[in-house]
Amino acid sequence: MVYTGVDLHRKRSQLAAMDEAGELLFNRSIPSESRAFLRVFGELAPEPIEVAFEATIGWGWFADLLADAGVEAHMAHPLATRAIATARVKNDAVDARTLAHLLRTHLLPEAWIAPLEVREARRLVRMRAGLVRMRSRLKCQIHALVAEAGVAVSMTDLFGRGGRALLADLRLPTISHGRLEANLRLIDTLSTEVIAAQREIAKHFRGDPRMQRLLPIPGIGPLGAATVIAEVWDVGRFATPERLTSWAGLTPTERSSADHTRRGHISKQGSRWLRWILVEAATNAVRDPALGRFAARIARRRGVKIARVAVARRLLTLCYYALRDPQGCAAYPPGSGALVDTHGLT
Repeated sequence: MVYTGVDLHRKRSQLAAMDEAGELLFNRSIPSESRAFLRVFGELAPEPIEVAFEATIGWGWFADLLADAGVEAHMAHPLATRAIATARVKNDAVDARTLAHLLRTHLLPEAWIAPLEVREARRLVRMRAGLVRMRSRLKCQIHALVAEAGVAVSMTDLFGRGGRALLADLRLPTISHGRLEANLRLIDTLSTEVIAAQREIAKHFRGDPRMQRLLPIPGIGPLGAATVIAEVWDVGRFATPERLTSWAGLTPTERSSADHTRRGHISKQGSRWLRWILVEAATNAVRDPALGRFAARIARRRGVKIARVAVARRLLTLCYYALRDPQGCAAYPPGSGALVDTHGLT
């Protein structure tokens, strides 16, 4: 067996190969191209090969290359690879050799290599979320322009029919007026793209049985359910709902020593998109009687913001059972008529 560590970069990557005894066979820099990697793998044949690489921007093509070549792949979690992060001497050659060594000694902290189907589904929901965030920033700029002009806004939606009429009649200095019109044009363009993205998401997830099991959960609407499915996908990766909530970064950090335990804020590690959609869903989920009482009890002791995060964690726990069990979540089974939330998603 040959254990190979790859420090993957956009233009050039470092590749270190190590045999079962821990002897370094080579450590070289090669172009980050499919042909270059396949050429090196060919040099190692006929020995079986395992490859370890860190999760980094643009790792998908490399994982697909390894899968097509029949090479067993292992993706290291960058936050957990302490041997690399805390090394005194840190360069590409050292990183590649360390990955190979951790793989050989079975000490590599692995992350799940999401297949292409999952990455494409995530790209759908994340793109739409990104478009909505860009549109929100533009709207904030217009609100700032209106506020600076001292104009009172009586309507709840400045970008509805009445709000657009107010903005059309607004008299601003030349530069400010130009910025207003530019922002409105960009908002209209982004709104068109958001609608197109939502239609594509609906088409992609139509017929997925997991959607019907997630929708009865309070606060989880169609787009929220699609995001949960895309980000979690294979819930069997998590033995318990606590493992899932920890992976999503919704559990408090903890430092324990002897009889002393100190809990801090949530870790905010893992999928920020999943965390965001659940916190958004929690805002509306408190209209459910049971979740409302749960949130009120925590809010009295810890405050509204912490209560909202606690509700988001509870929602993800409910989602865990809905994804795991074919009959859905026992508390909110399919057909129970629970609230459907579109808050923050349209």
